[in-house]
Amino acid sequence: MPHAVLHDGAQIAFEVLGAEHLEQTTPIVLVGGVSSLRGDWERLANSLARVRPVLIYDHRGMGNSKLVDRDDELTIEVLARDLLGLLQYLRWEELAICGFSMGGVVTQQLLFLPYHPVRPTPLPFRVTHVLLTGTLCSLLRDKRYGLPLPPAPNGPLTEQEKIDLTRPTFERSFDPKWLSDPQNGQRFERMLLSRIYGRPSRIIVKQLKAMSRFDFTGLHTKLPRSMPFLVIHGNLDAIVPPYCGQEILQRIPWAKPVQIGSQSGAVENLEFGHSWFDYFEVQVWHDVVEKFLGSTHLARL
Repeated sequence: MPHAVLHDGAQIAFEVLGAEHLEQTTPIVLVGGVSSLRGDWERLANSLARVRPVLIYDHRGMGNSKLVDRDDELTIEVLARDLLGLLQYLRWEELAICGFSMGGVVTQQLLFLPYHPVRPTPLPFRVTHVLLTGTLCSLLRDKRYGLPLPPAPNGPLTEQEKIDLTRPTFERSFDPKWLSDPQNGQRFERMLLSRIYGRPSRIIVKQLKAMSRFDFTGLHTKLPRSMPFLVIHGNLDAIVPPYCGQEILQRIPWAKPVQIGSQSGAVENLEFGHSWFDYFEVQVWHDVVEKFLGSTHLARL
């Protein structure tokens, strides 16, 4: 498993799928959310890797990535600079980014680093396209949404106890209709089992706290209008409410919502939950991403 060693000694585990396409087409970086591991992207990442390079990675302290020490501070800026360090390690000159949930917040913070009030940091690569998916651009105001802090265990847990603790939270990534569909049952149980490994609760707590402490006020106006944005947000999202997707479209007025329709590059409807990439046939999302990445964009200044 390759690791990028960052300036402070943290190690970020990553994989580049579809590396054979590196000299032929633009890579895409998939940035996961709270508690996520790079393997959570498997379904979409493997499909996209048939036609382009796909970078997946574990956030600091998660999966195969390593902290500097146990007391590492985790903020959205720290996670964004981790991504910057990983991309500097890879020395890619241009790339597209898809940020999901917390990963969408990290993606926005990465784009804002050149405008940082204390440590302005130019990006040594060109970002060609940005997908902001199931994410938000300001602090969550509605306490009915979001994720609860994981309970502190009183001692070692059995595998079944871990599953039982994780199930209610993970079920919030979907809607009742999806969960009740027998065709999704085995896949859900397989994904649930993967949720109990490599995801330390103390790191998840730090990630959740980071999601309550970012402030992007006034920064979206600094983004170049030549940079295309696509917003994907389901109406059934029980973790990040749909109004958050609408707020992104307001703050980035040249951003486009995912198209609805039967044509390639569109989705049939917006009736999907937080884990959008686990809905529909994977080819649907493959075509959404590929059509967007093939687009050019010149917004009126």
